[in-house]
Parts: sequence; structure tokens; C-alpha cells
Amino acid sequence: MYNIIKSVVDSHRFKNFIIALIIINGITMGFETSKPFMYEYGSYINLFDKFVITAFTIEIILRIYVYRVSFFKDPWSLFDFSIVAILLVPASVGFEILRILRVFRLLRLVTVVPQMKKIVMALVSVIPGMASIAALLSLMFYIFAIMATGLYSETFPQWFGTLGESFYTLFQIMTLESWSMGIVRPIMEVHPYAWIFFVPFIFMVTFIMVNLIVAVVVDAMAEINKSEETNIIDEVHKNEYSTKDELSKLSEDIKELKILLLASTKN
Repeated sequence: MYNIIKSVVDSHRFKNFIIALIIINGITMGFETSKPFMYEYGSYINLFDKFVITAFTIEIILRIYVYRVSFFKDPWSLFDFSIVAILLVPASVGFEILRILRVFRLLRLVTVVPQMKKIVMALVSVIPGMASIAALLSLMFYIFAIMATGLYSETFPQWFGTLGESFYTLFQIMTLESWSMGIVRPIMEVHPYAWIFFVPFIFMVTFIMVNLIVAVVVDAMAEINKSEETNIIDEVHKNEYSTKDELSKLSEDIKELKILLLASTKN
């Protein structure tokens, strides 16, 4: 019985079924935001939602039965378990927020698709480096926000009236959203040399710091791919060594068989 359940849980058909269920459920959750659609087909959507919850629950129970203690040692399995646990909590009074959190069931797609899992692993591995970059970026924002508040708070209080408003305006400029025609050029009509402040800010924050974050993530992806290639090469070498050992044993057995055949023919 155990071997049958394990073969089902580890089979590609079962995993593809879960992937398809997650994708279809994501589509239906989008339809749930349409009141006219829910008025017409709400009963069917709710019935399918219960089917999805039941299927996810059965899947988790089967995986716990197959993997036992090792299931709770795997972070991805614990992530799946947490999502299913949220789904099972009744969305009654006091738990309304949990119904909104049920949308996180779509994140289960990350755990069943190896490519997505690889990207998440890369992002997790670069958290220390990202934290250092984020700290440096925050420091630069703080310095430029103080300078911008002191320079432009009187003439443009709607953008730089307070430190918080300066932070938000600089963040908008960092994203390059209407930074020139919407903010900098109007400021330059009053302060002609304002570009001396904003151009270095964009160069340092947008072109250097943001691209540095991208570089860290790309480097992490490369390291993961390199590690996987190394594991594959090691596995190939192990198979080669085991094949050579088997061939050598086979040749010895053949020699012994020849000796026995020669001895039997002489007799």
C-alpha cells in the first residue's frame, strides 16, 4: 500500500494534475472579482473552490504519509502545509482576512514548478547581499531627501515640503516615472541649476544601485546553475565508476567460467 501511494505522489501525472488545478483555480479566483459573473455562476465557482481545497488537503496528507518526518524538514513542504492550513480555517467572523489570504494558494505553483523554485532559491540566497545594497540605497535616499527638502521646500512644498514627501518624490524620480517633464523641468524654471542635483541622483541610484541589485540576482542564478552542473557531472562520474566496476566483475566472472568450462572438458 505504501509503495503504491508513494508511486502516485512521485508520479509526473499527479504533479501535473496539481499544477493544472492551481492554474485553473487562479483563473476562477480572477472571475470571483466580477460580481455579474458570480451572480450567474457563483454556486459552481464555490463548488470548485471546495474541490480544490479537498484535493490540496488530500495531497498534503498523502505526502505526510509517504515522507513522514522528512516532510516537516523540507521548507517547501512546510510552505505548502501552511497554505493548506490557511485554506482549512473557516472564513467566519474574526477570520475574514484569511479569505483574502487564500489567494496565496497560487504561490503553490512555485513549489511544483522547478524553474520557479530555482528563482526563489536564488532570491533567498542573495538576501544578505541585497540587505547591504538596500542599506546603502536607504542612506543615499536619506541624504538626498534632506538636501532636497532644504533646497526646494519653500518653492515646491507639494513635492519637497517635508522629509517624507521628499522621500516619495525621489522614489518617483528613481523609477523614472514623469521625472523630467513632471518634476525636474518645472523645478528648473525656478532653479535653473537644479539638474546638478537630480542628474547625479538618477545616475547613482537608478543606473548604479538598481542595476547592482540585478547583478547580484543574476550572479546567484549563475551560481545555482553551476552547482547543478557540478552535481550532474559528479553523478555521471559515479555512474561511470560503477559501470567500470561492474564490467571488471563481469570480466572476472567470465574468466572463472572459462576456467570451469576448460576443466570440465578435460575431465
